[in-house]
Amino acid sequence: MQKIVIASNNAGKLREFAALLAPLDFDVIPQSALQVPEAEEPHCTFVENALAKARHAARLTGLPALADDSGICVNALGGAPGVYSARFAGEPKSDERNNVKLLDELAHQSDRRAHYYCVLVFVHHADDPQPIIAEGEWHGEILASPQGAGGFGYDPLFWVPEHRQTVAQLEAGLKNQLSHRGKALAALVARLQRA
Repeated sequence: MQKIVIASNNAGKLREFAALLAPLDFDVIPQSALQVPEAEEPHCTFVENALAKARHAARLTGLPALADDSGICVNALGGAPGVYSARFAGEPKSDERNNVKLLDELAHQSDRRAHYYCVLVFVHHADDPQPIIAEGEWHGEILASPQGAGGFGYDPLFWVPEHRQTVAQLEAGLKNQLSHRGKALAALVARLQRA
């Protein structure tokens, strides 16, 4: 069983990764269990931030690392909050304040289309010259008020038209199949199996 460190302290993401990676032969270790502090995320693209996080975790642990950078991109806001999704309403990070700010920003917008985006980066070691990169998108709309108690982040506002529910209302297994992270992880696993 190969040990890999997950370069995230986000409890919701860690739950999703654990569920999605459970069938594989990986011993998944959250970076917090190895006292790895959060990496800086100074970049304006998801892929650069994910790569920085993966290299940071691999460097401090000596283990292969998997990192993601993900967020919600809203058409009417020119793709915002994008890479700033987790800190959209400032520090400290707060899902509730982020959701309130998003609703305020969209109060007078008729275009409610949005998509979740995720990029995953896997490195075998900190200086891996060929990181494995995979991405996924999940398209939907932003509601005018939250619905549902599941999920995290913007899930109570993200309406999935084909299922007539918000992400926060979806059963966890279905969410993992449909989600941007689930799609990216499926693509990453296929790449890892070919490597």
